[in-house]
Amino acid sequence: MGAWQPLPDGLPSEVRHFVEQLRQLKDATGLSLAALGARTAYSKSSWQRYLNAVQPPPRHAVAALCRVAGLFGAEAERHFVRWELAVEAWPRPAPVSPADDFRGEEYREDPTVPWWDRQEAAAPVPRRPAGRLLLCAVLLLLVLLCTAVGGAIVFG
Repeated sequence: MGAWQPLPDGLPSEVRHFVEQLRQLKDATGLSLAALGARTAYSKSSWQRYLNAVQPPPRHAVAALCRVAGLFGAEAERHFVRWELAVEAWPRPAPVSPADDFRGEEYREDPTVPWWDRQEAAAPVPRRPAGRLLLCAVLLLLVLLCTAVGGAIVFG
C-alpha cells in the first residue's frame, strides 16, 4: 500500500517480525489507517503507534485486524502467537523516579494502566506473606472437617 517508515534500530527480532507481519496484513486489507480505525475499535492514531512499533497493540486489536483481513482459525492463531512473543520481548521504558513522575502515585498503582504507560515505583511493592494464606487455608480445612464430623454425628 503506502510506504512505511523504517522501524527503530535495536528493536528485538520478535517485535520487528511481528510488526512487519501486521503491516503486511494491514496492507492486504487495502484499507487506509483511518478506514481500518473505522472498521475496528481502535483509532487511526492507535494503529499508527502499533504499526510503527511505538507501542504494542492489545491482543483484541490483533484479533480485529485478523477479522477485517478475513483470517480465522489457524491463520489468525499464528498472529496471536507472534503477538505473545513480541509483547514479551517489547522494550520497556526505563523507570522514572517518583520526583519526575508528574502523574502521581495513583497512576502507578492502577492495574488497568498498560505496562507501557506504567511508571515503575522506586521501591518494590510489599507482598502479603505466604504464611497468612496458608493459615487461612488450614483454618478453612478445619472448619470443613468439623462441619463434616458434626454432620455425621447429628445425622448418623
